[in-house]
Amino acid sequence: MSTVKEITGYVHPHGAPSKGKILMVASSPSVSTQTGWPIGFWAAELTHPLRVFQEAGYDITLASTEGGKLMMDTYSNPTDPSGYSAHDIISLGYMQKQEFNDMLNQTIKLAEINPADYVAIFLVGGQGPMYTFRKNEALAKLFVSFYESGKPTAAVCHSTTLLLEATLSNGDLLVKGKTWTGFADAEEEYADQAVGMKIQPYRIETEARKLTNTTFKVAAPFASYAIQDGNLITGQQQNSGAAAADLVVQLLNS
Repeated sequence: MSTVKEITGYVHPHGAPSKGKILMVASSPSVSTQTGWPIGFWAAELTHPLRVFQEAGYDITLASTEGGKLMMDTYSNPTDPSGYSAHDIISLGYMQKQEFNDMLNQTIKLAEINPADYVAIFLVGGQGPMYTFRKNEALAKLFVSFYESGKPTAAVCHSTTLLLEATLSNGDLLVKGKTWTGFADAEEEYADQAVGMKIQPYRIETEARKLTNTTFKVAAPFASYAIQDGNLITGQQQNSGAAAADLVVQLLNS
């Protein structure tokens, strides 16, 4: 007796109509006061979800905290001499595409966004968000507007710093009663030891565990790990972007 197995993947045939637009938001270039390094977004946290969304048939608009040209974190660039992300062939592939580079050079400002135009929001992590997303009232208001509209509302890695303070229209923390994840203390420790200095001004897991009425969870360091709780979707770090994006697509298709 034969066993039949079928696997249905995402299909975005040439010429097919878009299923809608997903808004991705990344950090504008900044400088770390902790290290003095120029910082921005982490490449894989943009490109890996981007691939998932595009293959699922969605169009993407890329916005940033200040608009204009973006800069990827050096260690996330697969061509960086350090070789830290040399394995990231998805980012390397996108970097060969003119439309991807145009996207990085022409991001829109938060003020130019009409949430009604988008079916979901996805925050890209990196070192920049620890400075440009934290206490960013405009971004928090935008993110909450998607959440309160019932749309998939996602954040990965250090972009989850926004959730430490983002509040709903009733004044409650968005993460009240929620289970979520973000960059783990063990991962911060690994990164600090790798470069021989403390990289971040604070740690998301440490701060999250100070909050009441919320559950912050992490998996093994640098494992792919994403959580969906209602329409809030979070990913632990750079290896979790595709998993978080998959959850967004599944929620949109449900």
